[in-house]
Amino acid sequence: MSQPAKRYSSEIRDEQARRTRRAIVTAAHDLFLGQGYTATTIDAIAQAAHVSRRTVFNSAGGKVALLKLAVDWAIVGDDEPVPLAERPAVKAIQAEPDPRKGIALWAQMVAEIATRVAPISDVLTAAADADPDAAQLVANADRERMFGATAFVRYLASLGSLAPGLTQQHAADLCWVHNDPHLYRRLVTERGWTTSEFMQWLSTSLSAALLPSP
Repeated sequence: MSQPAKRYSSEIRDEQARRTRRAIVTAAHDLFLGQGYTATTIDAIAQAAHVSRRTVFNSAGGKVALLKLAVDWAIVGDDEPVPLAERPAVKAIQAEPDPRKGIALWAQMVAEIATRVAPISDVLTAAADADPDAAQLVANADRERMFGATAFVRYLASLGSLAPGLTQQHAADLCWVHNDPHLYRRLVTERGWTTSEFMQWLSTSLSAALLPSP
């Protein structure tokens, strides 16, 4: 009887720790957006999350670690320990036999991610100017976006759908540029496009650039 009780107690502690971590990262995310990375202090994050300064460090780490978690959670939309590559949106793309529909699904995923990521991505870019560790996060984010773009192009290539003369590397470069959240911010936030208009433009542009002419 003791083993189930211990497991139950451990599960409760794990869930409490997760709730605490979620509160801390959410507080950091909101403060980063509201007053910027440099002006945000660990003490302010602790106060907003209703925890101690020590708990912030023990649960999530310092400011750079909190910024990374804020960005990572914005990308996938939650704090579940499931990589983007294993999420339903990616699985749906991989299962789509029509390359144009696959591109439309990819454009939808990119737009949905950008709505969450673009604001905190601006914070990350600004932080990189003052903090070498934050600059490393930017470099890592660029590599991860290229990894995703390359995987998507491999999917298109597996369907025999790349335009004649277009290399997979060139195609991946095009996808990498188009999935930059700053592009979404430029068109949607600054120029007033709707997310739907951005999504449609992205799908149409990539279909024209990546696929053979109809």
